Amino acid sequence: MHRFRVDTPRLDVADRTVVLIDDGVATGGTVRAALRTLRTESPRELVLAVPVAAPDVVRALAREADRVVVLAQPPDFACVGEWYDDFTQVDDAEVVRMLRASRARGGGTARREDG
Repeated sequence: MHRFRVDTPRLDVADRTVVLIDDGVATGGTVRAALRTLRTESPRELVLAVPVAAPDVVRALAREADRVVVLAQPPDFACVGEWYDDFTQVDDAEVVRMLRASRARGGGTARREDG
């Protein structure tokens, strides 16, 4: 994680609504670990938002998040990539470049919903 955060301090999510976004969920293992880690930090509400996921996995993840928002739960779901026109992987160097560019524009900072 340090590779991606670099010198950015970890955000305090206590008593905040946290939305965890993923590009899709097949088995749910990675997103389940992320939800459980976030839950230990006492968010007010923990929301999982994904465009596509396997229906049985969505039911299981509903026990981990306060709310799960999924655009499509196809009964014949096999893998996330089949639901994208282009599912090219993004390498770590590109992720770091995009995060730095976002931070330079003032992105990547949490804000309170209540002002």
